[in-house]
Amino acid sequence: MRIFTAALATETNTFSPIAIDKRAFEASLHAKPGQHPATPTLCTAPITIGREICAREGWTLVEGTASWADPAGLVARATYEELRDEILGQLRAALPVDGVVLGLHGAMVAQGYDDPEGDLLARIRAIVGPDVLVCAELDPHSHLTAKRAEAADFFVYFKEFPHTDFVDRARDLWAIAVGALKGEIKPVMSIFDCRMIDVFPTSKQPMRGFVDRLMALENTEPGLLSLSVVHGFMAGDVPEMGTKVVAITDNQPDLGAGLAERLGRELFAMRGTFMVEQVDEKAAVNAALAAPRGPVVIADVWDNPGGGTAGDATIILDELIRRGATDVAVGTIWDPIAVQICFAAGEGAEIALRFGAKSAPFTGNPIDRRVVVKALVRNAEMKFGESYAPFGDAAWVQFDGIDVILNSTRAQSFDPSLFSAMGIDPKTRKILLIKSTNHFYDSFSRIASEIIYCSAGKPYPNRPAETDYRKARRDIWPMVENPWG
Repeated sequence: MRIFTAALATETNTFSPIAIDKRAFEASLHAKPGQHPATPTLCTAPITIGREICAREGWTLVEGTASWADPAGLVARATYEELRDEILGQLRAALPVDGVVLGLHGAMVAQGYDDPEGDLLARIRAIVGPDVLVCAELDPHSHLTAKRAEAADFFVYFKEFPHTDFVDRARDLWAIAVGALKGEIKPVMSIFDCRMIDVFPTSKQPMRGFVDRLMALENTEPGLLSLSVVHGFMAGDVPEMGTKVVAITDNQPDLGAGLAERLGRELFAMRGTFMVEQVDEKAAVNAALAAPRGPVVIADVWDNPGGGTAGDATIILDELIRRGATDVAVGTIWDPIAVQICFAAGEGAEIALRFGAKSAPFTGNPIDRRVVVKALVRNAEMKFGESYAPFGDAAWVQFDGIDVILNSTRAQSFDPSLFSAMGIDPKTRKILLIKSTNHFYDSFSRIASEIIYCSAGKPYPNRPAETDYRKARRDIWPMVENPWG
């Protein structure tokens, strides 16, 4: 067997002012064929697991390029087309192939392309023909369009949010692919449209129990190969935005369709109950200051670079300063200019510095302080599950009992190693201010005395019923109360 694999992924917040070009991919990951490291990133596990599977089976794995950019705004048209055509050219050169196994995200939007993944998959199908297996692993914060469903044989999505299972789901993807290529199974994909958009953290009920049931069904239902919930991505203004359920069966489409609809209607019945309670910045700081011990984690949930925002909002930090809070560590404030100034000044320097709140309205005001540059790190990284996430050249600055990490590559706060990479022991701080919606939970919950979810400002379009969509459908909840009526 000859299998072609590649990855092309980013998550596009179409409301974000931060445009994406090829430099953004190069800053995060742009690995030419055979150059992908042994450790997978969030959307490239099909490549690293593919190496293992094909070695075991004695098959040939032909690797194409793997490209990933941290979430932001629209991808430049020329950048998407260049990266797409690079992979398509590699596929043509690899022919004949028996299968194509891809790592995608599913929420990319480019200038002139509402559905880049559908465009890529359709072109791949045109190259390989109707009989070659085409499949992909995707992030659930994505858009499942008719075009991509028509072009591919099946999709497997991460089940967990935080996405701690991307390697396990890549193994599921390959297990189905191997069975299909050996002629042992015939995967058939069924899709149910839940007619809603919501946020589904699996770190709490009711989504925790729902995902546990999906995995139990996969292990007990005869003929069922995989179940996935496509959460949807409310910051992507595209025509087919919304939540869907995917069932893959061994040539039993009626079973798949029935399961997908039953589970999808259960999700709809629980709408609006999934997300954790959020408080404003004043209540968040009050609670953190009143806590008997630390570290108390304040999660700035909507200024989350993992959702395409800048990660430079200062509203919560400004409230901490106003209240005279000390023993605080902030990770991070995205400000490449401030980082450059700190590197020029050098470690130990005391300088006047303005940082933060440069990217968009409703994110606070720049912070002006006299700071001490405590540490400077080139190409800093933090852990994320079995992978590492870069946050670029970074500076640790200190003032008035507050430590702030300024970073040059946008990244959400995945793990406490964000702080230790800069020389800060997060366990010794009373308050940790981080930027993430839920990916932080798995690691930070292990050290936190308390976690406070804070909704501050309006960096992200987190209220779909009020969002000024131009393309997204309006016939789903919460845009309408009863889309089934």
